[in-house]
Amino acid sequence: MRDALNATRRPIVFSICEWGVQDPARWPAGAVGNSWRISNDIGPPASWDNLFRIINQVVPITQFAGPGAWNDLDLLEVGNSGLSTAEQQTHFAFWAAAKSPLLISTDLTNPTAATLDILKNTRIIALSQDSLGKSISFKRRYTNDHDVWAGPLADGSTVVVLINWQNSARSLVFNLADVGFASADAVDLIEGTSLGKLTTTYTANVAAHGSVVLKLSGATIVAPLSFTFYDAAASTNTIAGGATTRVVNSSVTVVGFIGNGGTLSFHNVDGGTSGGTKTLALDYINGDSTMTNTECSNCRNAFISVNGGAAVQVQMPISAQSWDILFSGYLVSLSGFKAGKANTVQISNPGAFAPDFYRMGVSI
Repeated sequence: MRDALNATRRPIVFSICEWGVQDPARWPAGAVGNSWRISNDIGPPASWDNLFRIINQVVPITQFAGPGAWNDLDLLEVGNSGLSTAEQQTHFAFWAAAKSPLLISTDLTNPTAATLDILKNTRIIALSQDSLGKSISFKRRYTNDHDVWAGPLADGSTVVVLINWQNSARSLVFNLADVGFASADAVDLIEGTSLGKLTTTYTANVAAHGSVVLKLSGATIVAPLSFTFYDAAASTNTIAGGATTRVVNSSVTVVGFIGNGGTLSFHNVDGGTSGGTKTLALDYINGDSTMTNTECSNCRNAFISVNGGAAVQVQMPISAQSWDILFSGYLVSLSGFKAGKANTVQISNPGAFAPDFYRMGVSI
């Protein structure tokens, strides 16, 4: 089909749809068509759960999007029932910044003012049409709180999309370091207002399931964190309760079946000279992809405790649609570390399976 279309010598957009079953971004589908569906349908009916499922599914494949080749997150549900106005705004902004085709599916003969306000926002549309063609990528998830996504634009600036996962309106604090900056000049792309220079953090009022979309320029770069890494399969760790090692390839061995009684405990972890709260970087494999909505659609939960303290839920998106591709550098901050190298970090899940873990990094 590709060759037949090219033979016409006419400008034709070739959109591929097999609902993401074969992980087409990795074929790569960009060598075949101009866009490819990555997931099952977004609706009907539209729902926030559908958006959550699709957003998790695009996490590991944003790097495959580029000029003339796009991840297709499915139709826009802006203007249709099932989503609040704030959810529709989040939906539209994320699709645009991820460079998904923006295909309107609502009845445009009688749109509401709110529908038109969202669909006609030229600042958000400009993200979709930016000539650099780079998708936003996943930067950090604060479980059950908010996501941070960001990507470059052709003029050298950076777009940041923050998603409020909470079910209520609240103040959301954005840490500029999550996108590698100490300070930057900012414009709110939803409202079209200049926010001036932001330093270290920015606090915004956001609706339930709402979003903040910022264009950052003139940024001051913050030094990246450095990590001491600990292999999950190391002999110094305790692998118990049904958890077991699995060889992925000649250089990667993971620990799987963590959860439902299985645990992985890292021992002799360095807490630095002062202990306290540390940032961890987790490298894992999660191929538990789904086409339907579940309690954790296209993600798995790990529960991580430090030195026997309360376990913290960490919600981790898929790394691919197979069990042989790593996601590297998932960040989470945990308290309870002691000074020195006598710390134990345990990963578990009391009611389901966590991802398979390759290694854990600790920034001291």
